[in-house]
Amino acid sequence: MATADQSLSGKDTHAWPAYNTIWRWHFYAGLFCIPFILLLSITGGIYLFKPQVEAVLDQSYDQLTLTGAPQSASAQVSAALAAVPGSVLNAYELPETPHSAVRVLVGQRRDLTRVYVHPQTLQILKQEREDDKLMRVVHRLHGNLLMGDRGSNLVELAASWTIVMIITGLYLWWPSNVKSLAGIVYPRLGRNERVWWRDLHAVTGFWISFFTLFLLLSGLPWAKSWGGLLKEVRQFNTSQVIQQDWTTGRSSELKERSERNTQSADTGEHADHVGHKHGASKMQMPKLDYNHIDLYVAVVQPLHLASPVLIAPPSKRSPEWTARSDAQNRPLRVNLVLDANTGEIKSRKDFADRPLLDRIIGYGIAIHEGQLFGWFNQLLGLLTALGLVLLSLSAIVLWWHRRSPGLLGAPQARESSPYALSLIATIVLLGILLPFLGITLLAVLVVERTILRYIPSARQFLGLN
Repeated sequence: MATADQSLSGKDTHAWPAYNTIWRWHFYAGLFCIPFILLLSITGGIYLFKPQVEAVLDQSYDQLTLTGAPQSASAQVSAALAAVPGSVLNAYELPETPHSAVRVLVGQRRDLTRVYVHPQTLQILKQEREDDKLMRVVHRLHGNLLMGDRGSNLVELAASWTIVMIITGLYLWWPSNVKSLAGIVYPRLGRNERVWWRDLHAVTGFWISFFTLFLLLSGLPWAKSWGGLLKEVRQFNTSQVIQQDWTTGRSSELKERSERNTQSADTGEHADHVGHKHGASKMQMPKLDYNHIDLYVAVVQPLHLASPVLIAPPSKRSPEWTARSDAQNRPLRVNLVLDANTGEIKSRKDFADRPLLDRIIGYGIAIHEGQLFGWFNQLLGLLTALGLVLLSLSAIVLWWHRRSPGLLGAPQARESSPYALSLIATIVLLGILLPFLGITLLAVLVVERTILRYIPSARQFLGLN
């Protein structure tokens, strides 16, 4: 967020790292991160408006004309299952209005299909694989680059270095002798092109840096490596299996889906008895009866839970009938366990009943997706995404203007005073909290101190001489 014409000589002491050192970190972090920042900003900006986009795409299925009473939920489920041979019920979604098509999610192992059923005629209006939905593709692009767990790890690595880029950028931006706010909180007008781009870069970085850091940190629990490690740490001191309200990586999502699509035919003490005595895992379980779903709909619908509301049959993941609000505004989410025979609510778990860490992460995810406080949340996220795009483009322009032919254009390494304690402490702390950052830092250090010291042309290109 700054250029070499700034002077922070007051910080060039044993307590504070040299300006040129921080500038090099900022440069290389940006060099690696900018392609990811551009992609994640664009996809994240689009995903902020998931509710509006899906409402437009499904508009024709929410304005149906009914001439009579709708069919029962069990009949609607049967129609959906018949449309996808060999499938099982994953979840029945309560229609938001009387004129909405019924959405029934049916599964086959790790595949999930959304079937749109006319509530009265039972006509199949549309079938769509859940992974092929536009916003699901955008979500996977944003979370794992459509590369599964490897992509999730790559996004986590980019996020870790982006945190370094933001922190070093703020350090470079920090004014030493303030005489005017021009060039600090707003760009200077009427100056030359270089000053204009420098101010645009620095000022934009300042205004979006804090919310960007929040977005980066709130996204880490989804990452395959960081999120999986967090779950293992949480599991360490408890015998109870930790159930999180979010997935960690593509494999975790597919595993959860497979567990929901692996259904049991019986629950309770009798099922446990049969399983232990006869080896239920090896038995062919009878087909699950979905007829009681009408009873569950009648119990859940009057509760007016935040949409979408999903009623799901017993499965490997949950041995009883359940209903849940799957709202993106996660503090509105509710989980219900239903009695298989009467439909009565056996237990209810609201957001406030979750562990403190789950609530903190839930709030973070809701803000990250732009759903916690309405349109203002979406606007804040959109402005941050646009700011990151502008930040990246201005960085490219600044780099292009200052680079010399045949050189990368990195700030030159200089002989400096002993390493600042504050820099060492920050590096160690970030390396522990962000393992991918720590690993790559060590790798870069080894390469620089071993391989590159014997390749003068590479050192010259990278600005290490």
